[in-house]
Amino acid sequence: MSSSLHNLTPAEGSVKKEKRIARGEGSGHGGTSTRGHKGAKSRSGYSRKIGFEGGQMPLQRRVPKFGFTNINRKEYQGINLDKLQSLVDSGKITDTVNLDILVANRLASKNDLVKILGGGELKAKLNITVHKFTASAKAAIEAAGGEAVTL
Repeated sequence: MSSSLHNLTPAEGSVKKEKRIARGEGSGHGGTSTRGHKGAKSRSGYSRKIGFEGGQMPLQRRVPKFGFTNINRKEYQGINLDKLQSLVDSGKITDTVNLDILVANRLASKNDLVKILGGGELKAKLNITVHKFTASAKAAIEAAGGEAVTL
């Protein structure tokens, strides 16, 4: 069919008209503008609070408060001796261990406080310089001929 001025139509699928809400009764979406009758959701400016449960007491308010958080707490990144031994075996560390070497081997991040723990067995002679040692770790390092230096 040839098109002339009186029967021009846009190409199939090119025009998508969305229903215009709140543009009078003739639009089919007048009156309440698809919001239903009354209630918070029908009002302008409505936004649901996070955790709102329809007026029921929300979970975060039903659950009792408990304990306290010490603002002066120091968190240490614990590293066991067997972890250090495995790095020695793989040739990643030789004789000295400090924070830079631990950061390079992804055992700690640069702002961490590091504590060496006594888990596992250490055969290599290492000079270790970190923030803290457990008593068993210090004993094991010195028994292997190494040195434990506290920062």
